[in-house]
Amino acid sequence: METIYLVIVIILFLLAASDLIVGVSNDAVNFLNSAIGSKVASFRVIMAVAAVGILFGAVFSSGMMEVARKGIFNPGMFYFTEIMIIFMAVMITDVILLDVYNTAGLPTSTTVSIVFELLGAAVAMASIKLFVGDSPHEIGDFINSSKALAIISGILLSVGIAFTVGALIQYITRLAFSFDLKKSIKYLGALWGGIAFTAMTYFILIKGAKGASFMSDDIKEWISLNSGMIMLYSFFGWTILLQLLYWLFRINILKLIVLIGTFSLAMAFAGNDLVNFIGVPIAGYNSYELLQASGSADPGSLLMDGLSGKVPTPIILLIIAGFIMVITLFVSKKAKSVIRTSLDLSRQDEGDERFRSTRVSKLLVRGSLSMSNGIRKVLPAGMVDRMQKQFEPHKEEKEEKDPPMFDLVRASVNLTVASVLIAFGTSLKLPLSTTYVTFMVAMGTSLADNAWDRESAVYRISGVFAVIGGWFLTAISAFTVAFIMVYLFHFGELYAIFGMVLVVIYIIYRTHGIHKKAAEQSEEKEQSIDEISEENIAAKSTRTIIRNLQKIIEQYANFIDGIEAEDVKKLKSTKKDIDKITSKTKYLKDHLNVIVDKLREESMDTAYYFVEVLDYMREMLHSISFIVGPAFEHVDNNHKPLLKEQVNELRELHKLHEELLNKIIKSMETSDFSSQQEILKLSQLYMEKIAQVNKKQIRRLKNAEVGTKNTMLFLNLVSESKQLVLQAVNLYKSHRDFIDFNSGS
Repeated sequence: METIYLVIVIILFLLAASDLIVGVSNDAVNFLNSAIGSKVASFRVIMAVAAVGILFGAVFSSGMMEVARKGIFNPGMFYFTEIMIIFMAVMITDVILLDVYNTAGLPTSTTVSIVFELLGAAVAMASIKLFVGDSPHEIGDFINSSKALAIISGILLSVGIAFTVGALIQYITRLAFSFDLKKSIKYLGALWGGIAFTAMTYFILIKGAKGASFMSDDIKEWISLNSGMIMLYSFFGWTILLQLLYWLFRINILKLIVLIGTFSLAMAFAGNDLVNFIGVPIAGYNSYELLQASGSADPGSLLMDGLSGKVPTPIILLIIAGFIMVITLFVSKKAKSVIRTSLDLSRQDEGDERFRSTRVSKLLVRGSLSMSNGIRKVLPAGMVDRMQKQFEPHKEEKEEKDPPMFDLVRASVNLTVASVLIAFGTSLKLPLSTTYVTFMVAMGTSLADNAWDRESAVYRISGVFAVIGGWFLTAISAFTVAFIMVYLFHFGELYAIFGMVLVVIYIIYRTHGIHKKAAEQSEEKEQSIDEISEENIAAKSTRTIIRNLQKIIEQYANFIDGIEAEDVKKLKSTKKDIDKITSKTKYLKDHLNVIVDKLREESMDTAYYFVEVLDYMREMLHSISFIVGPAFEHVDNNHKPLLKEQVNELRELHKLHEELLNKIIKSMETSDFSSQQEILKLSQLYMEKIAQVNKKQIRRLKNAEVGTKNTMLFLNLVSESKQLVLQAVNLYKSHRDFIDFNSGS
C-alpha cells in the first residue's frame, strides 16, 4: 500500500515541475516588463540578469513551506489519506489554472491561486468528514479562515495602493526629469539613483536575504533593528558612488537602476513565491515520511499532527527548482505572451489595442477629462504650460525608428516603487502579491506619464479591468475546481486520480498547440510589416493581392459546394480561412503608421495609393465574409436547402467572376494593364447577370416556390457577390495607379 502513496508523492513532484514551468511563465511579467519595455539592454542580457536573480532567490529561500502544510488548514484534523487527496487536488488544479491563464496571455497571482486551492480542497474534505463521515467537529476546526481573509484584503489593498503610489511618484519624477534625459540626468541622476538603490537594498534584505535559511537569528534580528540606519547609510553611500561613476565613466545611472531592480524583483519572486510551486509536494513528502515513521499505522487513521512543526527544505530541491525556473524563462513562449499584455497596456505610444472599450471605461475617461479641465482653470496658465512641457516626448525620441515602449525613467520608477511597496508590506506582514503590485504600479506610472491619452485610454482602462477581474476569477476558480477535485478523488479513488493526471497532460498538450498556432499567426503578421520597405512595397503589395484574390476564388467555390451539400464542416472551415485573411489585412491597416514611417517624405503619394488598395482589398474580404457567414448559419440551423436552380445560378456567377479575377491576377503578375477594357466588359456582363438572377428570385418568391428565409439568404449572397466584383474592379484600378506612380511612369 505504501508503494501507491510513494507513486502519488512522485506524481506530486512531477506536477510541481510542470507547475514551476507554467508558474514562471506567468510570473515572469513581474520582473521582466520594465527592462524589456525600456530596452535597457539586449534581450539576452536582461534574461541573464533575471536568471541570476532567480538562482539567488531560490538559494536564499526561507526553505519553510508553511503555507502548504498548515497556513490554510489544520493538518492535525486530517488523516494521511485525506491530506494526500487534498495535495493532489491542489496541484492538478494549479497546473490547469495557470496554464489556461498563460494561454490567454493574462497575468495572475500564483500566491492567490495556491491559497484558494488549498482552501477549496480543505473545505471540500472537511465537508466530507462532517456530512459523510459524521464528524463531531465544526468547519472552523478544520480551516484557518483568517489567512484567506488576509489574502483578500491584501488583494484590495495592493491594487489601490500600488496604482495610486505608482502614478504619484511617476508624475513627480517626470516633472523633475522630463523626457530630455541627457540634460536632467547630470543633476538628478545620482540623487534618484541613491533613492532607488536604497529602496532595492532594503527590498533585498527584507524580501530576500533576511529569509535565507543559512542566516542566523542574530543577523536577522540585527537587520530588523537597524533598518533605519541601513537605509540612511545606503542612501548617502549609493548617491556618492553613482555620482562618481557618472563623472568618471559616464555610466548611465538609470540603466543600472533598471538592471539591479530586475535582479532584485527576480530574486524576491524566486525566494518567496517558490512555496507556491514546490510547497505542496514537499508537504506531501513530509506526510509520507510521517507514515513511514509510524510503522504499521493505518494510513486512513493516521492524523497528520506532525505537519504542524517547521521542516526546512533541502537546499538541493531549491537549486533544482531554481534551474527549472531559469530554463523556463529562456524557452517559454507563453511567458512572452503574458509580458506582452502588460507592455501593451503601459506602452507610451498608441497601437494595436487588444481590449475593447466598455461603458465603465468611457465614463471614467469622460470624468477624468472633466476633472482635468477643471484643474486647468484653477491653476495659472504659465504653470500649466511649464508642466505640460515636461511631459512632451523629446524630439530625438520621436524620430527613433524602433523606440522602446517607455523610457528608463518610467522603468526605474516601476521597479523602485514596486520594491518599496513589497518590502513595506512584508515588514507589516501584509500578504501582498508581487503580481498585483508590479502590474498596478506599471499601470499607475503609465497613466501619470500620459501614455493613456484620448486615443487609447478607454481601451487601456478596459484592459486593466479585464486583468483585475481575472485576478478575482483566479480565487473563485481555484477554490471551486479544487473543491470538485477532492470530491472526485475521494469517491473515485485511484482511478480518478490517475485519470485526471492524464487529463492534465492532454490539456497542457492542447493549450501548447493553441498558443503555438496563435503565436505563429502573430509573428507572421508582424513579419509582414517588418519586411515592407521603400524599395519592395509595390512588389509585396502585388504578391499579397494576388494571393488573396486566388484565395477568394477558391473559397467562393468551397462555399457553393458546402451550401449545396449542406456540409457544415466545409462551410465552417471556409469561414475560418476567410477570417484569417481578413485579420491579416486588418492588421496591416491598423499598423499603417508603421508602414508610412518607412517611406520617404517624397513618397507620400505612394502611401495614399497603398491605403486605397488596402481599403478595396478589405471590402472584398468583407463581401466574401458576408457570403460565407450567412451560408454557414443557414446550414448550421438546418434550414431548407437552396434549390438546384439557385445553386446553378451561383455557379454561373462564380464562373464569370472567376474569369474576371483571373484576368486581374494575370494583369498584376505581368504589370501589363492593357486588358483593362476586357475586365470592364466582364464586370458589366456580370452586373447584367446579377440583375437576371435577382429577377428570377423575385419570381420564385411570388410563385411561392421559396420562403422568406431562402429569399433573404439568396438575395444577400447575390448582393455581396455584386459588391465583390465592383470592389475587385476598383482594386484593379487603384493598384494600376499605385504601380504606375511607384515606377515613376
